[in-house]
Amino acid sequence: MFKKILVANRGEIALRVNRACHELGIATVAVFSEADRDSLHVRFSDEDVCIGPPPSRDSYLNIPRIVAAAEVTGADAIHPGYGFLAENAEFAEICERSGITFIGPSAADIRLMGNKAEARRTMLKAGVPIVPGTEAPVADEEEGLEEARRIGYPVIVKASAGGGGKGMRVVHEEEEFRTAFRMARNEAAAAFNNPSVYLERFVDRPRHIEIQIIGDRHGKVVHLGERDCSLQRRHQKLIEEAPSPGLLPETREAMGAAAIEGARAIGYVNAGTVEFLLDSEGDFYFMEMNTRIQVEHPVTEVTTGVDLVKEQIRVAAGEPLSIEHSIFPSGHAVECRINAEDPEHDFRPSPGTITAFHAPGGPGIRIDTHVYAGYTVPPFYDSLLAKLIAYGNTREEALVRAYHALDAFIIEGIHTTIPFHREMLMNTAFTAGQVDTGFVERLRAS
Repeated sequence: MFKKILVANRGEIALRVNRACHELGIATVAVFSEADRDSLHVRFSDEDVCIGPPPSRDSYLNIPRIVAAAEVTGADAIHPGYGFLAENAEFAEICERSGITFIGPSAADIRLMGNKAEARRTMLKAGVPIVPGTEAPVADEEEGLEEARRIGYPVIVKASAGGGGKGMRVVHEEEEFRTAFRMARNEAAAAFNNPSVYLERFVDRPRHIEIQIIGDRHGKVVHLGERDCSLQRRHQKLIEEAPSPGLLPETREAMGAAAIEGARAIGYVNAGTVEFLLDSEGDFYFMEMNTRIQVEHPVTEVTTGVDLVKEQIRVAAGEPLSIEHSIFPSGHAVECRINAEDPEHDFRPSPGTITAFHAPGGPGIRIDTHVYAGYTVPPFYDSLLAKLIAYGNTREEALVRAYHALDAFIIEGIHTTIPFHREMLMNTAFTAGQVDTGFVERLRAS
């Protein structure tokens, strides 16, 4: 087992990893930018190293400084959390060359799954259902037009190296194609330094379902059931739950089996999620694989009893999985992402100082957060402040607990998305489990 782990992240996930390490008897090192000097992940780590000024590129994305911090402090492993360098194959390679274990999958798997076109080809070979589309990046507009006619409109143009909704354009008619194609390529080049794009048939009003998988170095791969991440805004998840409401048992079984087959096909090691689109007919299609821990991992933890972060660490240290077989969720959990945003003004970012903070408690309530009264939310990073996770024996009980916990959640001094979440939990379509990935946009536009 590792003696010391450097956590290459900030915020609530850095605290979450820090806690898991301490429960395993492992010392921790925090890295922080000058903007995060007063953050709790710094206070609660055993050692800390400032790695640069506030901009991410100069701190949390600065590979040489992070590796140097690990070497100076004698850390024998690095946990990247999510975001920042978590899915950076070069970072994983440099860690290994430096004699530091990267707590995540291999650089080869990160690179393979990070290229969406390659990931599609790989899953197709493994027998995992994929949305009809191109098997390779499209060379130019003319080839794109040909492929779009073959696939049939509507199509979606997607960045090959993309994620987070960047480099994506939906095209409903051929007249729109050239403009959308250029815009997607330009955005992909700016966001990922890679302009290549591919095409898929656009699945109208799908649900977004992801399967949590984890594999060890001894050839074992299991899944821990599904999470429903359909409630989104501009491809960013807002509320997640496990299990998915309304998913038929046979579809659940088939999705879990497909996710394991896909992971086994590449010899995947550590935690990851295989993400699917589920259409109105009940057919599901591979969308992408995230080669890291997810923001929404707590809903799986509370419905399965598995500590995913501890399991990540054990697997990276070469230990076999402690999980004997795949597990489907028991009971129900819902997670609300509380962001520093103003939902009344198109979710405008709301950095600033938190003047009052009170986190709710009670049966079935878990709060993952890094903020406190007096904490200043910096404008440089993701706006996530906290995750409210509510668990119940039934979905109805989980939703009621979540609503009342939101009512008791006090964050003053800045705007947050708490009012939006209360609105959603009272929405009849959401409480009936009848939402899709475009639900929030349609609701806000009405």
